[in-house]
Amino acid sequence: MGNNTPVTEFILIGLTEDLQLQLILFGTFSAVYAITLVGNLSMIILIRISPSLHTPMYFFLTSLSFLDVCYSSCVTPKFLSNLLKENKIISYGGCLTQLYFYSLMATTECYLLAVMAYDRYVAICSPLLYLIIMSQRKCLQLITISCIAGIINAFIHTMAASRLSFCGPNIIKSFYCEGPPLFALSCSDISLNYLLVFVFVGFNLLTTSLTVLTSYTYILVTILKLHSAASRRKAFSTCTSHLMVITIFYGCLSFMYMRPSSGQNYHLGQVASVFYVVVTPMLNPLIYSMRNQEVRGAFRSILGRKFHVQQI
Repeated sequence: MGNNTPVTEFILIGLTEDLQLQLILFGTFSAVYAITLVGNLSMIILIRISPSLHTPMYFFLTSLSFLDVCYSSCVTPKFLSNLLKENKIISYGGCLTQLYFYSLMATTECYLLAVMAYDRYVAICSPLLYLIIMSQRKCLQLITISCIAGIINAFIHTMAASRLSFCGPNIIKSFYCEGPPLFALSCSDISLNYLLVFVFVGFNLLTTSLTVLTSYTYILVTILKLHSAASRRKAFSTCTSHLMVITIFYGCLSFMYMRPSSGQNYHLGQVASVFYVVVTPMLNPLIYSMRNQEVRGAFRSILGRKFHVQQI
């Protein structure tokens, strides 16, 4: 009878069944989520109120910070609440909703990181034309394209998932609703779903990764042609923060989707998923604030003005 009963809710497998460890993880990831919100929102406010940061590069960084807040928020609150529950249940509609927004944010971030790589290419390879090429209209167009790509990808995968039938079991081997673990529970044909994943996810990853690699290849060639060591250091310093963010993002993404699917890799996959979905959005503002001299300078300037006002 269980095989003929439509599934109306799913059970998400957490990171551990140890209740004491779940409380520790709840405290840890609550702090991570709080730092994510504070760090990214602070970065947005700092860029908005600092005239020296009103450039295309920081416009894209503002968009990345906003995206990271949304990206983390579509998974982390549910993940944290489940750490305190014995039954880690999510409704069918809630699962599809989480799948949609997770796919939307992840795809948009892939394209946004590629756009930021292109921005660095223009800034270093064509510095005299930078503000002309990267006009406000061009920046808005690039952000819009990134969002549209995310919306299309998320809509296709969510609609394809909604046509599947689920008859049981209903245990998703993940702490959030992502495609492959959800498809594995279906009692209907999932060949179309995997074909769509292969075509659209493959296209998105190939397009964005080629954009990043091509941009930084030209950047490296241009930097190596500079005669001044100081100029080379300055050019490299404008790229290091973005390169670190890209390395972490694509490194976790590659580990999650390119590792062998076997039982012994399940826990490693869960750790990679946590790092990719929960921890990475926290690291981005920290990397940019610690590695970027202009951000640190703007922050010191704000603190200096505030201290001066208090003194008066």
